Amino acid sequence: MTNVQRAFGSAFLYAIITGFALMIVKVALNYAGVIDVLAHRFTLSFIVASLFLFVNKQKMQVNGHDVLRIVPLGLLFPISYFGFQALGLLYTTSSEASIIQASVPIFTLLLATYLLKETSTSRQKFSILLSVSGIVYILAMKGVNFSASGSLGALFILLASLSNASYNVLARKMTRSYSTLELTYVMMFVGFVGFNGVAVVHHSLNGSLATFFEPLFQLEFLLSVAYLGIFSSLITAFLSNYSLKTIQAAQMSVFTNLATLIGVIAGVAFLHESLSYFHWIGGIAIMVGIIGTTYKERSKGQKLSKELIDKKLENS
Repeated sequence: MTNVQRAFGSAFLYAIITGFALMIVKVALNYAGVIDVLAHRFTLSFIVASLFLFVNKQKMQVNGHDVLRIVPLGLLFPISYFGFQALGLLYTTSSEASIIQASVPIFTLLLATYLLKETSTSRQKFSILLSVSGIVYILAMKGVNFSASGSLGALFILLASLSNASYNVLARKMTRSYSTLELTYVMMFVGFVGFNGVAVVHHSLNGSLATFFEPLFQLEFLLSVAYLGIFSSLITAFLSNYSLKTIQAAQMSVFTNLATLIGVIAGVAFLHESLSYFHWIGGIAIMVGIIGTTYKERSKGQKLSKELIDKKLENS
């Protein structure tokens, strides 16, 4: 298996884990607020990441200066992304948010083209738009009515989408200087400090600090946080950073739409939600878009090199 195949395999696994996380979050929110769930989620992520380093006796090959360089990555994802997403969901519905977040691949393509000078074919650009259209079509057919009162929420979700796109681009650049493990560990540390800081300040001002720990005595909440913290935070961050080390930022970003599709399928399989014809149409558009985006034709130089190698083998 080549590095590119492993990278796309990691991106696909990232989409599967993230897709199921959308359903698990609903369970966790039955016991705690959004900020508390995020705080417990990244506390567990950081603890498990630290235990992994300790058990495997691995030392971080980064100094204080390196950490400061990586911190902006953690501020974009998870801090800004989840922070703006949480604020947006206070003023808008999850369906409306999903439609707006489907724009992440478009933002990523624009930023990667401008900042990383990554190139893409016309087919890849069309495929990204097709993938985005698949998400929008499914949610529009389910019945989404944008209201004026949700404009503030839409703005926050748009900022969350930009944060996610910016992370894809910055992580792609940072993987050239740091290992996947180093980037992931610092990101989990930033999430741990950031969300716990906000949660503690919030509960301290309200005199409700004791309630911050109450959900931890509920088994269902612990199992939910275990999935969100270990799989949907730590492992997905590792998989995403690993993929971005090899494939283009725009190619990686389309897997966020696949995650949304998997979330819909999970709802049908486990929550007994209905599956209509428009789910199939939108799902096919998403999958065709992902295939078209991830497949890249060889350049003329690469084709010429292959022809020369083939000719050399024939003559030998």
